[in-house]
Amino acid sequence: MDLNALNDFQLVAVHGGFGRASRASGRSKATLSRRVAELEESLGVRLFERSDRSLELTEAGQLLLARIEGPMREVAEAVAAARDGLDTPRGRLRVAAPLLFSQVALGRLAAAFQAIHPDVQIEAVAEDRLADLVEEHFDVAIRINPHKDSMLVGRCFARDRLVLVAAPSVQLPKQSGDEPLHIPAIVMPTYREGEVWFVQDGQLTVEPRPVLRLSSLLTVRDAAVAGAGAAMLPQSIIGGLLERGELVSWGAAGNEVELWVLHTSRRLQSPKVRAFVEFICHYYPNGSFVVQE
Repeated sequence: MDLNALNDFQLVAVHGGFGRASRASGRSKATLSRRVAELEESLGVRLFERSDRSLELTEAGQLLLARIEGPMREVAEAVAAARDGLDTPRGRLRVAAPLLFSQVALGRLAAAFQAIHPDVQIEAVAEDRLADLVEEHFDVAIRINPHKDSMLVGRCFARDRLVLVAAPSVQLPKQSGDEPLHIPAIVMPTYREGEVWFVQDGQLTVEPRPVLRLSSLLTVRDAAVAGAGAAMLPQSIIGGLLERGELVSWGAAGNEVELWVLHTSRRLQSPKVRAFVEFICHYYPNGSFVVQE
């Protein structure tokens, strides 16, 4: 397939007409019209509905535009790098990241990266959901304990651990036999009734009795400091509070939490993606995720 024809189609679709695309690109309106017509003929579908006053994408045109936008941008970046004879990171870098990581770490990290790579503009979206990197045109995603996905590759750049904590005023009762301890707890909306927390290598079993359900781990942390109950929190956001005695550890959960930076395996690994992956791995040199207070 002719990449130039795809590029001309994208140009016309983005600008909403042959005339506007011609003025924006400096290419003749007749050439753009011919290229798009040839592309439609080769695909066997109409990409635009034409009238005397308007030009609208068909359903097939909308689907094609959504599919080629990211890859065409990457091809353009690769061509520009080849022409320059350089491997300089440049352009927009879209990052999908969990809310907590965005709140406590991404701002400093992005600023430090941009200081080294001023030609890269980071656009970060903070949401606790699994974004589709291809459909939503993300270059990289930061995920916690990601499931294996043949479409994604990446590296673990840091580790964290969940710790059961409470304010000093909240007393840990003694466990009797194998029965779990019932304690007042601050939980997230993902908590399910009957859920049990295991800490101290399984020696302590806790069945939370929710007194607060809060949607932010930072809010859960603040409520725990205020003495509302116990909470299971990442070590990274409570280290200073433990050192100052504002919170007391009742034990760590068994498994470490891994933070990964991922990108699509079937895309060209552009200089900006490669630079960001290398940077974030070096940003946490010992692999420990620690929040700067």
